[in-house]
Formats: sequence, structure tokens, C-alpha cells
Amino acid sequence: MANKVALVTGGSSGIGRATALAMATDGAKVAVADVNVKGGNETARLIGEAGGEALFIKTDVSNAQDVKALVDRTVQAFGRLDWAFNNAGIDNRHAPIGEYDEQEWDRVLNINLKGVMLCMRYEIPAMLASGGCSIVNTASVAGLIGTPLSPAYTTSKHGIVGLTRSAALDYAQRGIRVNAVCPGVTRTAIVDAFIREEPDGEAQLNAQAPMGRMARPEEIAAVVLFYCSDAASYVTGTCLAVDGGWTAGTMQVDQG
Repeated sequence: MANKVALVTGGSSGIGRATALAMATDGAKVAVADVNVKGGNETARLIGEAGGEALFIKTDVSNAQDVKALVDRTVQAFGRLDWAFNNAGIDNRHAPIGEYDEQEWDRVLNINLKGVMLCMRYEIPAMLASGGCSIVNTASVAGLIGTPLSPAYTTSKHGIVGLTRSAALDYAQRGIRVNAVCPGVTRTAIVDAFIREEPDGEAQLNAQAPMGRMARPEEIAAVVLFYCSDAASYVTGTCLAVDGGWTAGTMQVDQG
């Protein structure tokens, strides 16, 4: 990845931070974007301490002006844009659709789905000037199957899968590959918060995957780096489950 430039949204922690660090370790210059200023600056600091080059840019991905400024500043700072990992997203409050709050629906869809659309909207023109580029979007296993009590989140992630495939077809002959990674339960800050509140939360989450454990953020990052690499030069429009086998069989869900 030497002399390449990458943009990572949701880079303040978890999968985003792990991916930004991995890209920088492989030689890329990295623009880290997030609404979390403290966490985003920390990611950039970690990259710098490891000998890499990074820039943090505060960004609300649901705001078109913010996203445009993010891409513009990345190109101004580093001269080009080769890879984008559109990873920013939020969970939803759990309730069945018949009881779901409209404002909560809009909040989740604006960040998770509209945010990915806006990122690609502004990334792609910059990438066309660089050639041979790759976009990876973070969907979820919830974008491949239905999940109970999560109508907004599930809809947003299914939308990312569809958006990824559509964009892949649009740019297949123009040098931009577009794929999605679909993580299962991954040990991130959100998951750690759940575990602190639920005495047996960790055991519950580990039991969901046939492999008997949650993913590490670095394991998702490795798939993102594959998608960006020349090893994936003939791969576009795919949505890969990285879930320890979760979607391979029947998932048992406690709806209580």
C-alpha cells in the first residue's frame, strides 16, 4: 500500500481504527473521519507513533457538506484518493416495527445508509482521477438475514448491500471496485458496553457463532485490506460475511 491514500470513516475505534492502523502499517497515508474527535485524534496519533502518516477530520457522514469537505481535505493533504472504507454507523434502539419511533428510524437510516451513499457520491469523482481504486462498505450479517427488534438497523444494512452491488455495476469498467464486508458480532466498544450491562452478555454473544467466539476488529480489517489489494483485482459487487459461521445455519435468538 506504499504511496496510496486511504479514507476511513468511523475510524475512532473498533473496526475502523483497526483498519486504519492496518492500512497505515502497510504503507498507506490515512484520512481518519469520525464525529468522535477524541477517538479520531487518538487513532491518528497511534498511526503516527507507529511511523505512519494520518490526518483526522471531524465528519458527520449524514451531512453532505461535511462529506464533501472530508474528501476535499484528503485530496488536498495527500494528493489523491485510492481506497475508501465507509464504516461509520450506529446501532438502533430495539423495538418491533409496529412500535418504532419515526425519529429513530430517520436517525439510523441517515447515518448508516445515507452516510454511505454520500461518501461514495464524493469519493468516486476523486477516485476516477486516481485510477484502480477500491471502495469497501461496512454492512453486517443483518444485511444478509432478518434480525428481530432491529427494523431500522436491518433495513440500513440491507440497503448498503444493495447500494454496494449497484455501484459496483456502475463503475466496473471505470477502474473502481465496490464491495461490502458483513461482520458478525465483533468485539467493539458497543459490544463491550453491552457486556458490562449484562452479566452473561459475553457468553451469549460468543454462543451465537459456530466458532464459539466473537470476531476481533483486526479480523474484519484483514478482509477490508484484501478487498483493497491487487489480490482482489477481479472482485467487485460482493458482500462477504465475516461471522464465524453465524449465517451458515439457523440462528437462535432470545427475543425476551
